[in-house]
Amino acid sequence: MERDLRFAHELADGADAITLARFRSLELRVDTKPDLTPVSDADRAAEEAVRSLVDASGRSEGVVGEEGGGDGADAARWIVDPIDGTRNYVRGLPVWATLLALEREGVIDVGLVSAPALGRRWWAMRGAGAWADGSRCAVSAVTAVGDAVVSTTSARDMPAGWRTLTARAWAERSFSDFWQYCLVAEGSVDVAADETLQLWDYAAVQLIVAEAGGRCTTFAGSDPAPGGSFVATNGLLHDEAVGYLSPR
Repeated sequence: MERDLRFAHELADGADAITLARFRSLELRVDTKPDLTPVSDADRAAEEAVRSLVDASGRSEGVVGEEGGGDGADAARWIVDPIDGTRNYVRGLPVWATLLALEREGVIDVGLVSAPALGRRWWAMRGAGAWADGSRCAVSAVTAVGDAVVSTTSARDMPAGWRTLTARAWAERSFSDFWQYCLVAEGSVDVAADETLQLWDYAAVQLIVAEAGGRCTTFAGSDPAPGGSFVATNGLLHDEAVGYLSPR
């Protein structure tokens, strides 16, 4: 997996070169997708760059991405979100990242998040721990909701139980998208959640959080699935968080 991780960093470098160059550009073109979410020409170019690098590598791996899709039939494939946090990206906010995950036979072996405008990069290998900028990271040891920092991308999309949870938490924040989950892995945030995520949104961060000692499920406590809800915690608070968020 060391070889896989090195290649993941190469893919991230290729994407970063495109996304950073286009960030805050007056020539950035932004369209609206059928689901009413924005997509920029930088999203498409970054994903195409990753696809080209994978094709040229001779590794015989497929790619499934947010913008270009994929048939999902490959035994080994890279799961790519070229810009997670496109709303931030197109408004000139620096909280966005390229998310990469290597899946083999349905199991994520490598996950990497590169946020070049923040100057941050997180990664994990299955069974080998999680890392932030080269330093080992671990979830917090917070055991009480009253001492917890909680975060979500958009509170208006969350179930009523989220309001109860935030009212009892020590602090509520909105770090949004990938960043809140990476902060769970670093131990700075204790509970992070989104009402709906796709595979490319969570594949990388799920492994990073898990390898840092945390736990990720749907709001009902089941394994994450495309189009479903997603909550990540330090593990110690997980059952209680799910208790607030689970459908009644």
